[in-house]
Amino acid sequence: MKQRSLAGNCAIGVFVITLVCVFVSFCAPAWLVSDYRITGAKLDKLGLWSHCFRSLADPSDEYQRRFFVGCRWVYDPFTTGYDEIRGFLLPSFMIATQFFFTLCFLCVLVAAIMVLVFFLCFGPDQKHFILLIRVIAALLLFAGFSGGIAVIIFASLGNGKGWMPEQENNYLGWAFGLAVVGVVMAFISGTLFVVESVVQQKKKKYLKESQTRFEMEHETKA
Repeated sequence: MKQRSLAGNCAIGVFVITLVCVFVSFCAPAWLVSDYRITGAKLDKLGLWSHCFRSLADPSDEYQRRFFVGCRWVYDPFTTGYDEIRGFLLPSFMIATQFFFTLCFLCVLVAAIMVLVFFLCFGPDQKHFILLIRVIAALLLFAGFSGGIAVIIFASLGNGKGWMPEQENNYLGWAFGLAVVGVVMAFISGTLFVVESVVQQKKKKYLKESQTRFEMEHETKA
């Protein structure tokens, strides 16, 4: 039996795109960015886990005596006053986005290990070959589902009024675009792995039936 069908080879190729897009978008601080043409913008860019400000006044200080400048991890414990504005930096919709996209990221990472096993080690003669393909497909479809929830939440609320300053000058960044591409590719890759599992199941059934017919014909001739 041929180890992989065309669907399996395409699934691996699409999965590589999924892995790159999800990994980069998970780490990159460019889900929301300020228009670079606005020289006095307070926000520079932000991602799931880090924020870059040009000059953000402490939203809890009505006298604006403290400003935050530069890029920081959202859970930075060293910058004075940063923990005091964490509620502003992480509203409930942002926490939900982090949660669902982290699920997507973890599923893709686990799937990456299994895809390597599928590509390098396992073949149709292995006992759990089809089960492996189905698990990969399930992980990727779940990754697409959870990642889809994350990007929908952020697209709906990430640039809304009442959160980042100068909302009219901000727009969804390239890292968010990669997240959307990664989610779509996860669905496509997962679907291709489903097709691959069906193909391999039919091949296995056909091979078993062929062997049975051969044995019966051999016994009849004998």
